Amino acid sequence: MKTFVIRDAVLEDFETICSLNHAEVEYTSPMDLARLKFLHSLSGYHRVGCVNGQIAAFLLAMHSNSPYENKNFKWFACKYTRFMYVDRIVVSAEFRGMHAGVMLYEDLFRYARHVGIPIITCEYNIVPKNEPSRLFHDKLGFKEQGTQWVANGSKLVSLQTVET
Repeated sequence: MKTFVIRDAVLEDFETICSLNHAEVEYTSPMDLARLKFLHSLSGYHRVGCVNGQIAAFLLAMHSNSPYENKNFKWFACKYTRFMYVDRIVVSAEFRGMHAGVMLYEDLFRYARHVGIPIITCEYNIVPKNEPSRLFHDKLGFKEQGTQWVANGSKLVSLQTVET
């Protein structure tokens, strides 16, 4: 029987987290160890989902008061005073279909409610199209609040929110 455990990400996890991110870089953005350490230092929520002790997924999010320099984060900061911004969520191809991403988001929702944060924000690519992310976020109740071009005009993102 497979057991799924969610826990805080620790330094010893970072190499695996970078590998998971690299495998999905077309949908996320590049992240080496130095970048991950920096993002971790800014994060309000950085957890991993493990199956029988093996990291299957991770979710990294920032509080609205984080000094994070990111065009999408800034878009949300102009519209909302209190939110969590999901910088990235990645599930290993090996563990897809086990609801690891849903369980991480449910854990984030519980955390946000516990600390009084009413909105979770994220974005996903429209150009190039990221249909799996759209379907996943639709299922969780996210709704589009706007769009914007990023990455020097190479990506169009859908800016999404859901209430906790």
